[in-house]
Amino acid sequence: MRTLGKLYLPMTAGLLTAALAGNAFANEELTKLAADAKNWAMPTGDYANHRYSKLNQITKDNVKDLQVKWTFSTGVLRGHEGGPLVIGDVMYVHTPFPNNVYALDLNNDGKILWKYEPKQDPTVIGIMCCDTVNRGVAYGDGKIILNQNDTMVVALDAKTGKPVWSVKNGEQVDGSKAESSTGAPMVVKDKVLIGISGAEFGVRGWMAAYNLKDGSLAWKAYSTGPDSEMLVDPEKTTHLGKPIGPDSGIKSWEGEEWKTGGGTTWGWYSYDPKLNLIYYGTANPGAWNPVQRPGDNRWSMTLMARDVDTGMAKWLYQMTPHDEWDYDGVNENILVDGMQINGQPRDVLVHFDRNGFAYTLDRATGELLVAKKYDPTVNWATEVVMDPKSEQYGRPQVVAKYSTEQNGEDVNTTGICPAALGTKDQQPAAYSPKTGLFYVPTNHVCMDYEPYKVSYTAGQAYVGATVNMYPTPGSHGGMGNFIAWDAAKGEIVWSKPERFSVWSGVLATEGDVVFYGTLEGYIVAVDTAGKELYRFKTPSGIIGNINTFEHGGKQYIAVLSGVGGWAGIGLAGGLLGAEGAAAWQQAVAGKNAPTAEKESIATAGLGAVGGYAGLAEYTTLGGQLTVFGLPD
Repeated sequence: MRTLGKLYLPMTAGLLTAALAGNAFANEELTKLAADAKNWAMPTGDYANHRYSKLNQITKDNVKDLQVKWTFSTGVLRGHEGGPLVIGDVMYVHTPFPNNVYALDLNNDGKILWKYEPKQDPTVIGIMCCDTVNRGVAYGDGKIILNQNDTMVVALDAKTGKPVWSVKNGEQVDGSKAESSTGAPMVVKDKVLIGISGAEFGVRGWMAAYNLKDGSLAWKAYSTGPDSEMLVDPEKTTHLGKPIGPDSGIKSWEGEEWKTGGGTTWGWYSYDPKLNLIYYGTANPGAWNPVQRPGDNRWSMTLMARDVDTGMAKWLYQMTPHDEWDYDGVNENILVDGMQINGQPRDVLVHFDRNGFAYTLDRATGELLVAKKYDPTVNWATEVVMDPKSEQYGRPQVVAKYSTEQNGEDVNTTGICPAALGTKDQQPAAYSPKTGLFYVPTNHVCMDYEPYKVSYTAGQAYVGATVNMYPTPGSHGGMGNFIAWDAAKGEIVWSKPERFSVWSGVLATEGDVVFYGTLEGYIVAVDTAGKELYRFKTPSGIIGNINTFEHGGKQYIAVLSGVGGWAGIGLAGGLLGAEGAAAWQQAVAGKNAPTAEKESIATAGLGAVGGYAGLAEYTTLGGQLTVFGLPD
């Protein structure tokens, strides 16, 4: 660890207030910073996760003139997810493992003001299922919060880069428990929200809130287990309007399977200050083999609404009970006020799930308002039952042909759509209050899925399935679509096909331009009707989130390039060749590892390597920030 130079931050009223009054005003300061469109002060732009900017210098008429203004090499290869923060005259850039953080002076050609280099046990690399990604840092009370891959959470002084406090979120930081961290923190009021990764290793998920002042634990809520550890009230916490009842996080599991129950929390978080509720989703249940974990496996695959002060859950909604396909429910929840649904204004939460359904819920009560497929080729279920009087209310209706449970262990169920990485993975969508539409990056991928018996050993892979992915058959031939979605009606407004999955976070702007990135490395700008206006190829595939900011009176667009993540794990993890794939198979599948070289490569990376093998013809590893602007 070392620091370089000094950091200058403009002493705005918000910053002065925070400096004088401490944490009592930390959230007020952050709210003001985020409300100023010149900044990008939160990983998702704002608490509602809109990823929308009121900046409008770059418009649908002049976006074609964008040019590269400056670049910055991160010095790290592997997948670059997330994006930089911009606060005043300083940009904060993060990297994948080892999770270096840079503070760059926007007044001085991006001069490195300080650099933080954490020292982590490299063993952690081996227990990260889908690349060594990190989705970004957060800001609050003069601190930059880094959630390291080894589960250490570090608060850095924003001016100097020196650690103020650090805390171990996981039980071990050497990978021996297979706990890891990939998600971006969120600062809310006087707390830092931190999740956990590792469901593929049987990690029992939780959400933790640490006090921003000193890193002490405020509360911790598990996704499975006893009510007291889940922070739920069996009579007051509801699921689709009804009390969840006692010990639902135990009774829905066989024996003590809940202790290795997954339900990790590595996605994005949102916050409603009026309701004082935070929202997030939980991941897949432990073991991809559904046969060996009977029951609904609550509360994996679940949207959770919790009081930010106490952690107590107000409502839960399980989207995919007894998951049979690895459809993690961790994707972002986008909050919209006054959406007209059936002629009535509703304050809603909109969630694009991996399972291929887009959900619109009342965010105060968890009432399910809309649940529709946002890719019409989704086939594992016919519908989600919307009749509150039905015993199946809120449940997807599974198609027997595509049920890996019903087909049984050691049977290869073919043609399941979407694949395990979902119609959309963690790459966040954007919402434009100007158009009322959601702009969604999607995967257009299907799979074959063969479950097998697997035993749990702490720190070892706990998967129990062989997966092979491929482009959706009989469609446009590509592996991605960029779509506009009407969440009130549950309808696709328009869809733009792409060669590979659209794995970047989206940016919508008041200039009537929507930006996204592609796995080949293109940053793309379209108008609100989906017409392409601009395309530029960066040095490596884009899985980062596109942000915008203003400096010196001019608007800029920023994006991290660096192929990787689950879709790019073949490139990032060296799994495209026989040796690398075989090593991965032995570590994850053991005696169930395929012996044929072709199958070994195709099913490596939890099935993604074969599906995205062609990506190596279009891009290669990298690690670069690219900043775009209009001509001077």
